[in-house]
Amino acid sequence: MTDSAALSVDGVSKRFGGLVAVDGMSFHLSPNETLGLIGPNGSGKTTMLNLISGALKPTAGAIRLYGDDVSAEPATEIARRGVARTFQIVRMLPSLTVLENVAAGGVFGHARRWGVELDDFARSLLRRVGLQVAPDSPVSTLTYIDQKRVELARALASEPKVLLLDEWLAGLNPTELRTGVAVIEQLRSEGTTIVIVEHVMDAIRSLCDRCVVMNSGAKIAEGTPREVLADAEVIRAYLGDANA
Repeated sequence: MTDSAALSVDGVSKRFGGLVAVDGMSFHLSPNETLGLIGPNGSGKTTMLNLISGALKPTAGAIRLYGDDVSAEPATEIARRGVARTFQIVRMLPSLTVLENVAAGGVFGHARRWGVELDDFARSLLRRVGLQVAPDSPVSTLTYIDQKRVELARALASEPKVLLLDEWLAGLNPTELRTGVAVIEQLRSEGTTIVIVEHVMDAIRSLCDRCVVMNSGAKIAEGTPREVLADAEVIRAYLGDANA
């Protein structure tokens, strides 16, 4: 761990009975850095995000946010401390409008806003993520990528110190994918501190400063995207021994 790290994961494990889903993971995230957390399906990436965001508690090890140990904190407290996330499967608040879905992040997250200030801020975030629909539209009328935009805007409404994106680009067609990468690139250029779990390697190459690679719950490589994607153990994890 470094004193200046935005996020530090130190020897973190998570067991579910006899299953070890995360096995002694350690890495750090610097402020304003974009870190790719990658690996084959079932390698423990989403479990790692669940541990960082407080949805799960570590069996062993420590997770620190700007030096403060948050390992035992509930998800609500970790959100208030500045961690926001999106999910593999988009989670909308179906009874609320587009604007209300975004505003919820401002009420319950790190930077707490209310009233007209909150509504104005939520509208600015809808523009920021490129959503061009009426703010009072029901979320049920949105396309898949627009639902993803709403979920991202809701995460940003808390003005997070660390943003966790769990396969935010998954399921997009080629045109939507280019748009999605551009949205994340804009956040990155603005200095947002991001952890990206993603299978789209072109996005990982273009967006990430560093990557941590997981397999069977453990870290098998760490470095720049170019370095880790050329690593023989990483190639073996994705493609098998014949391709390593």
